[in-house]
Amino acid sequence: MTLEGGMKCVKFLLFFFNFIFWLCGLALIVVGVLVQVSLHQTVMINDASASGAPIVIIAVGVVIFFISFFGCCGAWKENYCMVTMFSILLSLIILVQIAAAIAGYIYRNKVSDVVQDSLADMITRYSNSSAEFKASVDALQEDLKCCGMNGSSDWRNFRPDGISVPDSCCVNVSANCGIGAMTDSVKVHQEGCRTALEELLKKNILWVIIAALVLAFIEVMGVVFACVLMRGIRSGYEVM
Repeated sequence: MTLEGGMKCVKFLLFFFNFIFWLCGLALIVVGVLVQVSLHQTVMINDASASGAPIVIIAVGVVIFFISFFGCCGAWKENYCMVTMFSILLSLIILVQIAAAIAGYIYRNKVSDVVQDSLADMITRYSNSSAEFKASVDALQEDLKCCGMNGSSDWRNFRPDGISVPDSCCVNVSANCGIGAMTDSVKVHQEGCRTALEELLKKNILWVIIAALVLAFIEVMGVVFACVLMRGIRSGYEVM
């Protein structure tokens, strides 16, 4: 059976949309991985819920990457079963993406609590932790140009003198630059990392939400085209 007229146009549109889905699936995988790496580039962010949205986005991207096969083959071969399968799977993916976007939005509202707990744990564990953990904390403070959770005074238990901070708190990082310099604004950053880290996490999660919603909108169009094509294929079988 060969489709004619408008149905043939829908067929090629669906094939084109599936190529777009394939690219979008790849894009979702990349976005999810980048956000996941950003969330856990330091070992301090230890709340499991932080991984929820990006992991869902990665999973959705992988699934879309593969189910686009059904859409492409079904459209090209005008196979009713494959187009139907594609439509059902894509509808389920849309629901999952909307759920992921909602979860991401909810998580954005609890970022402050997660950051506070993680930074407090960071300060407590720093002195007796592994070299890897210390390197992660130092990298965070150097990159965000901050010191402690709410300010440099959070490191008052770092050394017995009570007025020293890790060298990564220094404006110009060098060996032992933080010794006895806790309140010296010329040598040490006085601002805490909490606000900067919250903004960074919210920005990354926002990108996940935007990616999920934009792709969901495109996928709705794909489902519509698939349903129209299914109807055209079925009508063709009935005529035959």
